[in-house]
Amino acid sequence: MLAIGGGTGLANLLKGLKQYVRATDDSISALEPRITELSAVVTVTDDGGSSGRLREEFNMLPPGDIRNCIAALSEDEALLSRLFQHRFQTGSNLNGHSLGNLFLTALTVITGDFAEAVKQSSEILATRGHIYPSTASDVQLEAVMADGTRVGGETNITASTGRIKELHLVPPDVQPLPQTLAAIASADLITIGPGSLFTSLVPNLLVHGIPEAVAASPAVKVLVCNLMTEANESLGLSAADHIQVLTNHARACIFDYALVNATPASAELKIKYAEEHARQIVADVGGIEALGVNVILGDYLEEVDGVARHATERVSRDLLRLPRHTVRKEDDAVGLMA
Repeated sequence: MLAIGGGTGLANLLKGLKQYVRATDDSISALEPRITELSAVVTVTDDGGSSGRLREEFNMLPPGDIRNCIAALSEDEALLSRLFQHRFQTGSNLNGHSLGNLFLTALTVITGDFAEAVKQSSEILATRGHIYPSTASDVQLEAVMADGTRVGGETNITASTGRIKELHLVPPDVQPLPQTLAAIASADLITIGPGSLFTSLVPNLLVHGIPEAVAASPAVKVLVCNLMTEANESLGLSAADHIQVLTNHARACIFDYALVNATPASAELKIKYAEEHARQIVADVGGIEALGVNVILGDYLEEVDGVARHATERVSRDLLRLPRHTVRKEDDAVGLMA
């Protein structure tokens, strides 16, 4: 199984999925869900906070999203992953940095290879899966806004108040790691999401070779739809709109299913998100099916400390219950960019 994304959304999903990573000879019922191999492909376009500072100072890929995924897949969340996630709050040089980011930076300097640093960090924390950056190239995001202006850099794009029309990588011709393509080719289930639409999900599909490999894969391909809109990325976009944006940037129809939450948020949660100019994503089933994508509605919303979070246990079980062989509808030309 392969999960594609970034940010906290991918890390939370991996926490749920890792509970089902089991060897084929484990003495469990054959009816129980099982993942024999779990991999994640993670975006590397962050340019803010600790990741941005380390990226600029050490000329390396941003470690933050990768760190979150390593911690999520760690066998020992009680100690080692907590240590990996520890963020310093004092000290002029350390303030704001997490230990995991510094650890990945040190390993990158020692090995001279960010991907190798990720691999060794995963081994040290005994993760239940493999983690790959979507590309080893130093890339930045550039957004074309609805008014025609261009905004460069993930931090600036997130802070922008305009509506994003499309996204590009700078430089545009970056390539994926061979390991990433191999993980896509060997997967029987591929998920994209949840995560910020334009800064966590789309960037993976802009790396040459990744959308083509996903489209060509015989795996079942699923969008794990976000729960809420984001004011600076997906304001007013429905579930079908999310699929359309991803389809346009991939330039291919890449989804067989969409897992969409059908549980209403509480009144208190709606008020809180409304203050941030966000709301619950509309599950427009008809619009999704018109794109040739099958819809799975479920109770996927949890409210944790006043924040909407995916109920990763229920999401994971529904993902693993999907049939591993589907016949795609004749929709290869649906909604593609001209």
